Formats: sequence, C-alpha cells, structure tokens
Amino acid sequence: MEADGFPAPKDGMLLRLRCSVKNYDWGRIGRESGVARLYSRNTGEEVQEDTPYAELWMGTHESGPAYVVGASRGSAANGLVNGGGREKYSLTLKDWIQRNPTVLGDKVVKTWGADLPFLFKVLSVAKALSIQAHPDKDLAARLHKEQPEVYKDGNHKPEMALALTDFEALCGFVSFEELKLAVQTVPEIGEVVGSAHVDQVLHVNEDEVDENAKPILKSLFTKLMSASKDVISQVLSKLISRLNIKNEARELTDKEKLVLRLEKQYPGDVGVIAAFLFNYVKLSPGEALYLGANEPHAYLFGECIECMATSDNVVRAGLTPKNRDVETLCSMLTYKQAFPEILKGEALDPYTKRYSPPFDEFEVDQCILPQAATTAFPAAPGASIFVITAGEGTMSTTSSNEAVAEGDVLFAPANTGIAVSTTSGLSLFRAGVKTCV
Repeated sequence: MEADGFPAPKDGMLLRLRCSVKNYDWGRIGRESGVARLYSRNTGEEVQEDTPYAELWMGTHESGPAYVVGASRGSAANGLVNGGGREKYSLTLKDWIQRNPTVLGDKVVKTWGADLPFLFKVLSVAKALSIQAHPDKDLAARLHKEQPEVYKDGNHKPEMALALTDFEALCGFVSFEELKLAVQTVPEIGEVVGSAHVDQVLHVNEDEVDENAKPILKSLFTKLMSASKDVISQVLSKLISRLNIKNEARELTDKEKLVLRLEKQYPGDVGVIAAFLFNYVKLSPGEALYLGANEPHAYLFGECIECMATSDNVVRAGLTPKNRDVETLCSMLTYKQAFPEILKGEALDPYTKRYSPPFDEFEVDQCILPQAATTAFPAAPGASIFVITAGEGTMSTTSSNEAVAEGDVLFAPANTGIAVSTTSGLSLFRAGVKTCV
C-alpha cells in the first residue's frame, strides 16, 4: 500500500469492493429482495425488514459509488472510518482508478478516459418502474447543461437486463397491426386522443406503414401522454370497470391483466393506458433484453442483473411519483415498432455464457459452476467487475487467491486472467468492456 493510503496496483490483483444500495419504493421489501441479501453480505449491514431494496450499484457513478476495501485517503486504519458503529470506506473506486488509470487498459483509457465506461447493477423489482427512456449523447449533454439537478451527467445510457428470475417489462412500441387492434378494442384510448387520431391509425394501408407509421404513432402517443389528470382519471375509471365486467365473461388477455395490476400500483396514472401501446415482454432466467438510446421501456416485476453505460439519466413520463418530462420524452423517442430481440447468451464453455448487446461499453458473462467444477476467465483488454450471487469458491490469479462467497464484489484490472473453482457450487456474473473493442 502506498504511503497516502491508496493501494498500488500490481499484476494479478483483485480489489474487493463495498457497494451502494438504492431504496426506491418499487423495490422488494426486506429479505424478499435479492438486492437486500447481497447488500447485507457485501457490507455487513442488517436488512431492514420494512424497507424496499431496489438496486445494488457496482461501479464508479457518483450517485452510488463503490468503495475500495482496505484503503483510505488518510490515517483511518485499514481504510475504515468509524461512523456510528458502521464501517465506512472513504476511498471510492473512481478515485482509485483515476490515480491508477492503467488498470483500465490502454484501449479503454483512449476511448473513454480514466473511468469505467459501464455501470453494473442488481435489481429487485416489486412493482413497475416508470415509463422512461434514456437520451442519446447529444441530448444527454444538453439536458445535463440545462437541468443538472435532474439529469445528473452528460452521458448516454444504453442498457441490458439479464433475468435472474422470471422477469417482466414493457419495451418498445407494438407493431402497427397491434396498434390498430388496440385502438379498436380499447375505446378509452380514443376517448383521450380523439377520433381523428384513431382514424389516422385505422386508415394506414399495410404498404404505407413504413412511410407513415412513425409520425402517426408519435402524434397519438404525445396526445395521450399530454392529457390532463382529470381526463385520465375519468377514462381510467371506465376502463377498469369495463375490464372487471369482461373478466366475469371471459379470461382477460395478459395485457388486460397487466393493466389492472398497474392501475392498483399507480391509480389514475396515464401510464396504465399507455401500456396498451408497448410490447409486453416476459423473460425466463438466463434471457436478456437490451435497450438503445431513446427507446421507451418500463421494468415491471422480477430480479435481474443490469448493465449500462455509466450514466444515471432517465426521462420519465408515467407510472411514477417522480419528476416527469413528457415533452422531452415524446420528442426524443425513435418510434420504432417491433418486438425486442431477446438474447439467450453465447456459450463460452460448459458453465459460462456471454451476453453481447450492440454497445461498445459492456458485455456480461454469466457463470454457474456445479460442485467441484472449475473454469477460467481469460485476460481481457479492459477491466472487469465480478459479483458472486450464490455459493462460495475461490478466484485465483498469478498473485492472488481470494475466497469468495455470495455478496462479494471484486474489481479485476485489465489483462488479468482468473481461475474460478468451487467445491459446493457457485454463481457469478462479470461485466467488462466488449472484448472486441
């Protein structure tokens, strides 16, 4: 360790991290939350049984930084600062990287500077997150400059969600044929947007869809999302009453059941009606969904590993008590209409799959080792973060032999080969810059 308390990087080192938690109200409560269990094991803090635990952040973003274990800025022994009976780590991973940028790898520093280009998370979702989108780089820079208290940084935020449990989301707009069906079978949409918008949708011919669909969809969606609270409240009352009556005569569709569920979570919210316009996606464990800039989405239920470019920019417009920016959201969307691609992962060996969305900032590996199994992660040109989600085992490098267990999070510098072994079984995930970059 250097004299000022910062550990000097050395070949083959693995850096243990203490991570940050977010207690957003949509998170699972107490020990029902996988995030809570991982956070408790990672930090030693007791789980509060009446508190929602929504997100575990593993990265360098200042809104939820990871801290280096065993390192401090000054005189605190072993890198710890005593804070009312709790151990608090004073050296962030970002600070350490900025002092030692070579740990990122030459290509990463050249492309993104002295910071991790990705942010790694675990999410535990009990109820719907907001209908939202993430701005591209140009829009993110402008929003951050104009409203820095709302838009925390100037970066874009492409992201991927990899299901740990059955996972549900709204993602992207339905096809034009499905949109036609929605405006025909959900009269409440027409009550909000008016018959002219409905007629525009219904009179588009199949061979004209590519040319005319986007402006028509944009106009209808903007009209819907901009409606007054009073109008939405009245129309929602009719919609819920109608669906409850239909439920006595026939089984509701999955989308109709979802709408009833969303209305209980967010009564009187325009996002309840807007759900009819989005694809309803159900992921099984091991399936992943990725989202580029300016694509609408809302996670609904389940637990997932999430990775994204290092950013905390969210433009919201529904299913939320938080700040809404309807005008920005409606103007920024691509209005593409297609069911999203579902990634199954590419097998690297019998135990490891790689998920590579079309973004340079990150890829994610899932590794599930059975009893007495071993595997290896070859040296990568960029740095990696590992999180152990179940079991226990050992991670070994040329100079380090670390016992690891559920809740451990480790940083591995670029060009570090790692062997992983277990006697009882082990599950882990790795995030790193896309290997081919």
